[in-house]
Amino acid sequence: MPANIEIKAKINHLPQLEALAARLSDGPGQLLEQEDIFFQTERGRLKLRIFSPQRGELIYYERADAAGPKQSTYFISPTAEPDSLKQVLSQALGIRGVVRKRRRLYLVQNTRIHLDQVAGLGDFLELEVVLGPQDTARQGQAIASELMAKLGVDEADLIEVAYIDLLEGQGGE
Repeated sequence: MPANIEIKAKINHLPQLEALAARLSDGPGQLLEQEDIFFQTERGRLKLRIFSPQRGELIYYERADAAGPKQSTYFISPTAEPDSLKQVLSQALGIRGVVRKRRRLYLVQNTRIHLDQVAGLGDFLELEVVLGPQDTARQGQAIASELMAKLGVDEADLIEVAYIDLLEGQGGE
């Protein structure tokens, strides 16, 4: 099962972090509009990420709700028919909620830096250190910690849970 090490943090100065991330990745980053539909599950999280009417990804992942760098295991299945898949999964499992975000993606070696503007929640940073077959969780955590320092992320700003959990916590969609 593929794995990565992740952190999520609330941020207050998006333009400043965009400039830092662009310097670290030697580029402006890629802008993505995403809608994540989360489905009811017994364990883990299952979401359909829709990029366009012809492109989406079904993503199942498991990770602990913890503030610091933590391991996440996942499966991703691309789809050319996200609306049809949404209908089937909605009927079978029920929709838990929807997260809409505007994401700027930067790549720094084996790490994806996401700067997210999440509807109803605000601005966030996510780091995903992709672990290769020979990489250990400890190595990934060291990379995440190093990037947190370079980006000026304070441990007090770290978030333990997924965006869907934050939205549910405020009674949103």
